[in-house]
Amino acid sequence: MLNHETRWSKIVYHTLICLMGVVMLYPLLWMVMSSFKESKTVFLTANSLIPQKFVLENYANGWTGFGGTTFATFFGNSFYIAILGTIGGVLSSALVAFGFARFHRFPMRSVLFSCMLISMMMPFQVVMVPQFIWYKKLGLVGSYAALILPRFFGEGFFIFLLIQFMSGVPQELDEAARIDGCGNLRIFLKIIMPLCVPALITCAIFSFMWKWEDYLAPLLYVKGTRNYTVSIALKLFCDPASTSDYGATFAMATLSVVPTLLIFICLQKYLVEGISTTGLKG
Repeated sequence: MLNHETRWSKIVYHTLICLMGVVMLYPLLWMVMSSFKESKTVFLTANSLIPQKFVLENYANGWTGFGGTTFATFFGNSFYIAILGTIGGVLSSALVAFGFARFHRFPMRSVLFSCMLISMMMPFQVVMVPQFIWYKKLGLVGSYAALILPRFFGEGFFIFLLIQFMSGVPQELDEAARIDGCGNLRIFLKIIMPLCVPALITCAIFSFMWKWEDYLAPLLYVKGTRNYTVSIALKLFCDPASTSDYGATFAMATLSVVPTLLIFICLQKYLVEGISTTGLKG
């Protein structure tokens, strides 16, 4: 009787999970299938998932972009910002986390740690105006510097995650390395960084995804059509003031999802490992 109840509970559980998965994936699937519909029929056949006629011209039309700038430029801009911002954010956060995790006594440690936690809790909209004024005085507005340069000074969420991961690395390894003549920098590069690869990749995945899909920050700081990112280009490509090519819009939106989807699929095991082992003492 117990086995029978267990079997039925598993059936109900997996059925509910599959239904929830369908509900979550349906909007994405609808977008992908709409990219193969004729533009004039996208919303006329919105209730139908399968296109009446498969067309590929939406991808060609969308790739041409607007204002004499193709989506190849927009994708290149997004990759440039996301990759450099990710490298700077992850490396600087790892260095700061090493200081918090391994050096428990230095001036104003508690104050700095509290400031780091506060930076995690404050939404971007709260600091948006003073940050813009500050960046404008520094001459960063109108260039990618406002989007990339601040990332090289650490990001609160990544610092906190890496602190928890590094705290699980036995300090006996540090002591053994010091006996062999290693300094703090060499311990960080040769011992801590290799052991924290899962957590570093987890931070890199989150960082790349957040920067790739960011819309508000590039809208504030980037000027010029050729400097726009994919997120801004998609918004401008669908102009409510005139006739919009919705088929091409959905085609480019589908392509914009591909990089983050591939990164998640290829690095999923590191993401799970980095999150599941964070905070475990070894």
